[in-house]
Amino acid sequence: MLVIVAPGQGAQTPGFLTPWLENPTFAERLGWLSAVAGMDLVHYGTEADADTIRDTAVAQPLLVASGLLAALELFPHPADAFGKIGAVAGHSVGELTAAAGARAITAESAMVLVRERGRAMAAAAAQTPTSMTAVLGGDRDEVLAKLEQHGLTPANDNGPGQIVAAGTAEELAALADDAPAKARLVPLSVAGAFHTRHMAPAVDVLGRLARSVSTHDARIPIISNRDGQVVHDGRDALKRIVTQVSNPVRWDLCMETMLDLGVTGILEMPPAGTLTGIAKRALKGVETFALKTPDQLDDARAFIEKHGVAPSAMDTAPTWRMLVAPAKGTFKRGVDAEEGDAIPADATIGSVASLRDETPVTAPHGGTVVEWLVEDGDLVSPGQPLIRLHPEGVPS
Repeated sequence: MLVIVAPGQGAQTPGFLTPWLENPTFAERLGWLSAVAGMDLVHYGTEADADTIRDTAVAQPLLVASGLLAALELFPHPADAFGKIGAVAGHSVGELTAAAGARAITAESAMVLVRERGRAMAAAAAQTPTSMTAVLGGDRDEVLAKLEQHGLTPANDNGPGQIVAAGTAEELAALADDAPAKARLVPLSVAGAFHTRHMAPAVDVLGRLARSVSTHDARIPIISNRDGQVVHDGRDALKRIVTQVSNPVRWDLCMETMLDLGVTGILEMPPAGTLTGIAKRALKGVETFALKTPDQLDDARAFIEKHGVAPSAMDTAPTWRMLVAPAKGTFKRGVDAEEGDAIPADATIGSVASLRDETPVTAPHGGTVVEWLVEDGDLVSPGQPLIRLHPEGVPS
């Protein structure tokens, strides 16, 4: 089973798009996304120096555009991807790449949102001197306790031995003087404390914009940074992307879900290397492919053929009629509705209980029950269809 992932801020390096732009089609598409974003992404991806592309307002649109265009090189006909990709996920801003790749939002919407995301996060970071520090090694519980002691947020939890602390300059200085046992601290060259309360103003900006964005149910399961759950409803996916700006990235839980799904191969979009590096350490036995340059495309396609899956139920059935399991666990039915009965919008049809928690499953748009696809008490896997609904007001 294949999962495609998109990296977050910090993965970019000067000139990483230069070899890609030798392809005229790629260059034309990047020109289009540059026009949508209102910035010269060709320049930033080829000629700009490290300091320039480190700017949050530049880095984020550059990352999303490069991931989307590389995906089009792999899948010139996007529908071909729906039968081969088991799930998509993106680290931080990479979630916008993933959402657009899954067709929950359009590429153009993703570029407008990422442009405003970058600007808003840069503005929020300018309000208070904040930053981030990677905490490598140490006992996980001890590390988290030490961060809490100093008022810091574990902004990125990237799996065993890699947690990124974020907060004010004073809080990070206190951590440097009182580091967790057996842990190494690496200050990061970033503009602010991303994925913390300090980014709340950016959430407000994105929230207002998101109300005007058209969404669709994802054609490929999206694994959410917030809690590792599989997301199918487009509105939910967009809401999570907005609120994630001020909440920690739980990449560790995303990788747990990948294992639950049965992942055998992970392919990372350019500028690749960061997420496949994490996967090599945390997901033993899972093959990885870091797509960095266009001369790797044939090998990447062979990797996709090796690990690709048969079409999922999301693709072979009308996705707007389907509710799926957000996580692995036991399904507990919460309504008495049978075939032909109506379920109101936002009704809770049941929940999925795991050892960690119990997650409600709601019907965002409501509808008439066509069929239940699981029984009360059944064990379900992430993304497994639970019920098929016919939308209200739509002819049968």
